[in-house]
Amino acid sequence: MPVTDPIADMLTRMRNAISSHHDAVTIPASNVKLAIAKILADEGFVDGYKIVNGPTVQGSLKIDLHYREEGQSAISGLKRVSKPGLRIYVNKGEVPRYYGGLGVSLVSTSKGVMTGTQAWREGVGGELLCYIW
Repeated sequence: MPVTDPIADMLTRMRNAISSHHDAVTIPASNVKLAIAKILADEGFVDGYKIVNGPTVQGSLKIDLHYREEGQSAISGLKRVSKPGLRIYVNKGEVPRYYGGLGVSLVSTSKGVMTGTQAWREGVGGELLCYIW
């Protein structure tokens, strides 16, 4: 069954895996999801990711979730901002900081998917995908 919003599906699968204290979550792979997983790994929210060849042609993306010593997840929350029914775009000077810089906003720009801080430094705007804190 096709998914209307694949990014929201990815965030929901991660949210459900975190609430169930799973070590990893497997989602259908795509280039945008791979870029988001790379940013999550670079920011320290997840331990790692890899593409696993599965029964489908596109394969699957396996994301290893990161937990602290207390058993608390590094990801406290995930929020989808721009949706298929209402796209949210920001200019280069309007890129928001989330939780005063403790959270990360992800922006899809003409130079690829990047954090809000990177987009501000590059001087580009784009579609505001989600917040992660």
